[in-house]
Amino acid sequence: MSDKRKKHGAEFKAKVALAAIKNEETTAELAQRCGVHPTMISAWKRSLLEGASEIFDKQQKSKKKIDPKIDELHRQIGQLKVENDFLARKLGY
Repeated sequence: MSDKRKKHGAEFKAKVALAAIKNEETTAELAQRCGVHPTMISAWKRSLLEGASEIFDKQQKSKKKIDPKIDELHRQIGQLKVENDFLARKLGY
């Protein structure tokens, strides 16, 4: 059985959500024109409005720039330092 759900990209979702925010046409009309369910448009609109403040949050931008690989390496360095300190104490250094 194949999956009948359409996968919409972020750009498409953003355009539809912005059109919904403009209120130039009803959600039902927009849904029919774009070929999606009105509930999805409402969800995308809500997500856009809730996430809009993050665009202007400077601290949030700097947090998102941290690469997950770098975060994992920092975690490993911390673990190795703890192990080194433990072994140094046991050996009397």
